[in-house]
Amino acid sequence: MNRHHPWLSWPQISSEPMQVACHFCDTLQTAPRLRDGDGAYCCSCGERLFRNRPRSLAHATGYSLAALFFMGISHAFPFLIMTSGNVTTRLTLVQSASELAQQNNPLLAAAVVFFTIIAPLILVGGLLYVAAPLRYGISLPGAIVAARWFQKMEPWSMLEVFLLGLVVSLLKLGKLADLEFGTGLWSLIGLVLCSAAAIGGIDRLELWDRLEISRLPPAEIPEPAPPPRA
Repeated sequence: MNRHHPWLSWPQISSEPMQVACHFCDTLQTAPRLRDGDGAYCCSCGERLFRNRPRSLAHATGYSLAALFFMGISHAFPFLIMTSGNVTTRLTLVQSASELAQQNNPLLAAAVVFFTIIAPLILVGGLLYVAAPLRYGISLPGAIVAARWFQKMEPWSMLEVFLLGLVVSLLKLGKLADLEFGTGLWSLIGLVLCSAAAIGGIDRLELWDRLEISRLPPAEIPEPAPPPRA
């Protein structure tokens, strides 16, 4: 493995190397702790095992907060306005699920609610609940449960799939009615981008280390390791 430095920019539970399994070839290997910005690579196949992302909690907090802001706007304003003759229809995420339920598609309506409303809310809300206090060494009640849940919801948040399906449907709807993109659509795009940035920028090793450290008594919190000499 290359680019390994046995120190961290925050207190760590142990300075000893840790055992890491490669997600690509399943090789179990020893990986020392990393300096900010460095990565650990598999000694067998060369795939990256993990990367110590600098200021990951700050990035996750900021992007999660922005994602929640965009989520509120996307629910408050329609993402699509359709006009056909004298009839004008304004669609939000909740209204689209309601229309599907009224058209005898309850399973599809429930899927829309779960994949585009519930899962993204648990994802960004849980990440914000965990990451924001951890920046100051505080672990809120249920933080470990929230961390587990937002990681479970990560593959189930499918707003980008919803947007892709919307683009495809617009090709047909454009022939039947006049379409106008509402504020909710641009908010959905911002929500997808901010959610991806928040999840992509979080350092999971730092997150779980800080969660474990925050549960220790003050007298048992280890001191940060000093930076290596040049």
